[in-house]
Amino acid sequence: MVSIQNLHKAFGKNQVLKGVDLEIEKGGIFAVLGPNGSGKTTLIKSILGMVIFDKGTIEVLGNNIKKNADYRRQIDYLPQIANFPSNLKVKELIKMIKDLRGKASEDERLIELFKLQPFMDKKLGNLSGGTKQKVNIVLTFMFDSPMIILDEPTTGLDPISLIRLKGLIKEEKKKGKTILITSHIMSFVEEMADEIVFLLEGNIYFKGSIQELKNKTEQEDFEHAIASILNQNYV
Repeated sequence: MVSIQNLHKAFGKNQVLKGVDLEIEKGGIFAVLGPNGSGKTTLIKSILGMVIFDKGTIEVLGNNIKKNADYRRQIDYLPQIANFPSNLKVKELIKMIKDLRGKASEDERLIELFKLQPFMDKKLGNLSGGTKQKVNIVLTFMFDSPMIILDEPTTGLDPISLIRLKGLIKEEKKKGKTILITSHIMSFVEEMADEIVFLLEGNIYFKGSIQELKNKTEQEDFEHAIASILNQNYV
């Protein structure tokens, strides 16, 4: 599904990715974790073609992304911060994205799931952060693509909407999709992820299951296992 080899990226003198090698197989939920500045956002944006890396190769769905940009149509992406046009109504934005993508969608089901009907005629600039995130989720999941990338998907969600999001992600996993998640909420990661990738200072420190990480760090608790990694490298 995703094959990354010897990936390097620097912003000026700041070397953000330092020869990352990563294989992500088809199907399942993969969490990309790491402290701020570890390179996880740069890694995700490199996969999406939003960051031009300095060295290395990335293949997505069998395509070298520097040679064929069409692979992007096979990825649904939820950005951490959705910069919607504030003067557009919610229904206008959804229609615009549907027209751009040109695919069948499940927008009506998702609008009902996240109870967005009362907001369809409201302008995006007048919505709360949590409601904007629900719109963000609808835009991401209304297309049936084989890969989904979710950058901090729980941001601003109330408990009921969070439960619905978890159910939605599990539904997509059952369809055999590959779902890549970044999150600072360790309880969410522990509940959802089949495998984690932990980035530290531009390198992959760990790749495997949460149980394997607990075994490696000799910790019974996931958050303590993550803290153990950081303590070993920063103390």
